[in-house]
Amino acid sequence: MGDSVRALIQRVTKASVSVDQKTVGTIGAGLCVFVAVTHSDDEAAAQKLASKIWNLRIFEDEEQRMNRSVGEVTGEILVVSQFTLYGDTSKGRRPSFVQAAAPEIAEPLIEKFCESLLALGASIATGQFRAHMKVEIHNDGPVTVSVDA
Repeated sequence: MGDSVRALIQRVTKASVSVDQKTVGTIGAGLCVFVAVTHSDDEAAAQKLASKIWNLRIFEDEEQRMNRSVGEVTGEILVVSQFTLYGDTSKGRRPSFVQAAAPEIAEPLIEKFCESLLALGASIATGQFRAHMKVEIHNDGPVTVSVDA
């Protein structure tokens, strides 16, 4: 994967995220999207990733082929910020997160990503930036895909 805004997408039957034992976001069938930002990212990269995910054909059609996007199946999207997607484990036994953008850079870009999904017609829920979140996922398939902008 290159140095760009990235996401790990899981197709789900339902998903939720909670902070301090309080649910802050929940969806039915659709996608759980863990998203991370690196230093060189900008609003264009966030918009590109949103479009890519919105149009990604990972839902089955009538012939059981992955031929439909989340929008075509009227699925929902749960967006969870996840800086650990930039964890580098190439050296030592502890991941390095130096490629993850600082919170003051990442948060507005993740917000832009969410705004872009909404503009495309998505129904979204979100986690809480910089919070210790517990995510409950009910995989559908399971289908898990990593995506870079």
